[in-house]
Amino acid sequence: MTANSTSRTSFSGHVAIVTGAGSGIGRATAVAFAEAGAHVLGVGRREEPLKKTAAMNSNIKILAVDVCADGAPDEIVRTAVQQWGRLDHVVNNAGATAVMPLADTEKEIVLDLLAVNVVAPSLLARAALPHLRETSGTIINLSSTYGHRPMAGGAHYAATKAAIEQLTRSWALELAGEGVRVNAVAPGPTRTDVMLHAGLSPEAANDMYAYERERIPTHHIADADEMAHWVLRLAEPAGRHATGQVITVDGGLELI
Repeated sequence: MTANSTSRTSFSGHVAIVTGAGSGIGRATAVAFAEAGAHVLGVGRREEPLKKTAAMNSNIKILAVDVCADGAPDEIVRTAVQQWGRLDHVVNNAGATAVMPLADTEKEIVLDLLAVNVVAPSLLARAALPHLRETSGTIINLSSTYGHRPMAGGAHYAATKAAIEQLTRSWALELAGEGVRVNAVAPGPTRTDVMLHAGLSPEAANDMYAYERERIPTHHIADADEMAHWVLRLAEPAGRHATGQVITVDGGLELI
């Protein structure tokens, strides 16, 4: 992972849960927290990718579990607290993407998007809340630039990300008096394997990145480390007066 400006002791003694930690932004975020001194529980469905994440820093432990499974939120929180005795940060990064025009809308896909992108983060945040109250902790949600701009052919995905942004603002208002901060990072096009999981071929994914690069004012496709940087900015203790914010990191794409 490339170096970032976070002090290697900024999160010393802190404990962070990062979902979707087996690849992409989740992996980069788990490693960034660990490099900054935190103990990290990396969560994901597949154990082998998680092992690769854990191999990148000894501060990372893993838990292979589907965040949508019954009882998963409680299991995730319990594992972290039993391991380290506290919980300071929850990063709701696990997500699902679907390219699905209205004419092709399928009920099960809509329900799956809602389950992964809205319900699972909500239940994990609920399970973590008693511990976050004790540490004046943070919840960082992952949205998307399409959480607040339209996405032709991807309306239901965009709608779930709009929902997570409203959850972020509403939880921030609800929990401000208890010392728990809630913020979100909204990435623009970022080079990860998310498009492949959405069913695109590598060639189609590269074509999409090329198309997006031309549209982005900075003409740059971000990498996962750049998004991890902003997750840590919002989580770090020095940012304790920022809550209810959605930080868009998309090279100015939302401006056009």
